[in-house]
Amino acid sequence: QVQLVESGGGLVQAGGSLRLSCSASETLIGAKTMAWYRQTPGKQRELVARVMNSAVTNSAVTNYADFVKGRFTIDRVYGKNTLYLQMNNLKPEDTGAYHCYAQFVAGPVGDYWGQGTQVTVSP
Repeated sequence: QVQLVESGGGLVQAGGSLRLSCSASETLIGAKTMAWYRQTPGKQRELVARVMNSAVTNSAVTNYADFVKGRFTIDRVYGKNTLYLQMNNLKPEDTGAYHCYAQFVAGPVGDYWGQGTQVTVSP
């Protein structure tokens, strides 16, 4: 089993920044895909940003939801077993619970989710 623990959420004014962290209990070498999802009341959990290993290019590929492109950056640091999400120019509609996701294809194989960290952006 892999434990994912998010931190870094909080209350911020529109235009501000936050950096979310997702600390994993296992080395990230076995994780093919890691991502941040957002959950808001009344809506399905939606993908915010993703980093995955490409077998074609043998490198990491990142994807962002259109609503965060140019504002958010996902970063995976193997040495710290941590996934980050740098969020700049935050908007009230970014408010929600942000969850970390990891798909491990080696070691403890499986899909794992963190409990989430709340981000609230005031107007």
